[in-house]
Amino acid sequence: MRVAVPAGDAGNLDPHRSSASQDVALFGWMFNGLVRFPPGSADPARLEADLAERWESSPDGLVWTFHLRRGVKFHHGYGELTADDVVFSLRRAADTRRSSFASDFTDFRTVDAVDPYTVRITLANTVPSLLGLVSDYHGGLIISRRAAEEMGDDFRRRPIGTGPFAFGEYRPQTVTTLVAHREYFRGAPRVPRIEVRYITSDATRELAFTSGEIDLFAGRREQRWVERMRSQRGVVVDVFRPGEFRTLLINTRMRPLDDVRVRRAIAHAIDVNAIVRFVGADVVVPGRSVVPQGYLGETPEVPRYAPDLARARALLAEAGHPNGFTIRAVVSNISAQLPIMEQVQAQLRRVGINLEMEVVDHSTYHAKIRQDLSALTFYGAARFPIADSYLTQFYHSRSRIGTPTAALNFAHCDVADAEIDAARAEPNRERQLALWADAQRRIMTQVCSVPLYDLLQVWVRRDALDLGYQLDGSLNLAPPITEATSIR
Repeated sequence: MRVAVPAGDAGNLDPHRSSASQDVALFGWMFNGLVRFPPGSADPARLEADLAERWESSPDGLVWTFHLRRGVKFHHGYGELTADDVVFSLRRAADTRRSSFASDFTDFRTVDAVDPYTVRITLANTVPSLLGLVSDYHGGLIISRRAAEEMGDDFRRRPIGTGPFAFGEYRPQTVTTLVAHREYFRGAPRVPRIEVRYITSDATRELAFTSGEIDLFAGRREQRWVERMRSQRGVVVDVFRPGEFRTLLINTRMRPLDDVRVRRAIAHAIDVNAIVRFVGADVVVPGRSVVPQGYLGETPEVPRYAPDLARARALLAEAGHPNGFTIRAVVSNISAQLPIMEQVQAQLRRVGINLEMEVVDHSTYHAKIRQDLSALTFYGAARFPIADSYLTQFYHSRSRIGTPTAALNFAHCDVADAEIDAARAEPNRERQLALWADAQRRIMTQVCSVPLYDLLQVWVRRDALDLGYQLDGSLNLAPPITEATSIR
């Protein structure tokens, strides 16, 4: 099977380090969690057994015990999975020195092996949807302790998991090859080999597909393009959730963006509906709050900033910038970002804000935005669909860029820490929802960001490629390739 992804290269194949889309897709094929989303689903209500065959929790929700499957084999002869590997993986995922998702595990007090096939997690506070944190996604992915310790930093280029496909070969800026894991506990995959090719250009990926060089590729998330591809014979276009929620995060530490009046002016200058029309209604869901629509806890009852150029200019004048100002942003050259930022650039220009864009390849973009170089950071992400996951990673002070627990808080927002923390520890669902709603109102009042839209996933495949399930969603942002997937 030949797959093309929209990137110039792999980012980092260590699943606890990378959140880049091109890497996350492969993680879903190479690794397992204690529990998993069924192939083709992103619904947390449907989480099912994966490496754990069963589990139970204490009445207060603070102690969770997972009973592992026996006989699960790691790739390339690294032996049987035991509780020691699970404990190592979850402790590693919670370690700020070794994980990009450490802030998700703040409330993990201890992770211990009760015996070789039993793992106990003790929490400092109840965690909303604890199962999501130990699912087959981000920090929940389980790796081989022996491989990680033996390889050290090289693990990021030769990862070892338990999934249906094992790492085979990596050629920089060209291809990553995966091979079938013949000892996979659900059965040997029908597809013997996957070649993942790195092709930044949308046109080049499409040409490779139409010429027969590619079987599956990430398509353009644009209305007209989807309609055109669907009209072609022998082609299947899959549009599925979750979307990657597109947000324009405003660096509240940079002048003049440290003035809330300036941030409100930016919000009034941006016409989100015009951007949604530009992308196309079939592939987007408009944003209402700083949490994506459909996530548990999202609320539309937040301050809104309707497009209003006169109001934006008045706010700028009040803040001492009647003639506007210039700000700079690092922008990825991929089609899912650059055209949108060009729209934002044109809209801001109407009120006198000059946005200078440093356009770079996607890997460089990820590196530079983490150096806190952007006044505005356009970021798209899909998370476990509850409000806490987005609020904690993007808007809690623990997640600010430049801190030991940095995640994705490019805005340096800290106005809702108390509400976010209280909601995480609140056992009563109604009070928890109220706290999440209050956090969203505080963040929107201070305009830490401008929510844009949820951009759904678009992948194209030959009709000869049978995924082996109904594709409605995938948190890893690509169609799961499983032991049941086949290609004629």
